[in-house]
Amino acid sequence: MLTVRRSNDRGLAEHGWLKSRHTFSFAEYYDPDHMHFGPLRVINEDRIAASSGFDTHPHRDMEIISYVISGGLQHRDSMGNVAVIKPGEVQRMSAGTGILHSEYNDESDKETHFFQIWIMPNKRGVQPGYGQKSFEKELASQKLVHVISTDGRDGTIGIHQDADMYISRLKKSEELEFNIGEDRRMWLQVVKGNVEVNGEKLATGDAIAATDVATANIKASDDSEMILFKLP
Repeated sequence: MLTVRRSNDRGLAEHGWLKSRHTFSFAEYYDPDHMHFGPLRVINEDRIAASSGFDTHPHRDMEIISYVISGGLQHRDSMGNVAVIKPGEVQRMSAGTGILHSEYNDESDKETHFFQIWIMPNKRGVQPGYGQKSFEKELASQKLVHVISTDGRDGTIGIHQDADMYISRLKKSEELEFNIGEDRRMWLQVVKGNVEVNGEKLATGDAIAATDVATANIKASDDSEMILFKLP
């Protein structure tokens, strides 16, 4: 079964310094039909105005992934990590028993555009952890790049869940066959461009969920970028 989630049907939060689209229920946006998809709990597409951001706040028992599209995201946390996440970089925080962190736009004259993703862990109370890696080189040469896995295999960043995250950049007219598997489900989020997935046409900001579908045939109508999840 395929289910399309259109960009404009997502929740919208506008706070002046922040514009955010919520795929699933989050903060003041509540939609009982879109609470999560398997362990995938949050996909927020955030745009933070220059020199602003999220003050220090807590998390626990969640795998939190950030992927920067443009600009720079300044990060500080109670584990002592201080970093700026740049385009093409993926950051993972395992909140575990509890962390504090802040996120700010590191740019003084332009917004930072990024996706914040939460995946529910398969175990609670783990020791907090941190990972960050640039995949820009791989994204420039490969149609599909594996960035998150349960065991950190093949250069991916590991998380506490049997879930995989991929990023794909396809040029106009390129195609990709994504093997979901018989016992897995897929969520595909279009970051930019226009693609067709098993006959369903998707534009920038759209997403599609696949359940009981073994393979996703993806065709790019324009230069496009997608985030794909393979989930239990």
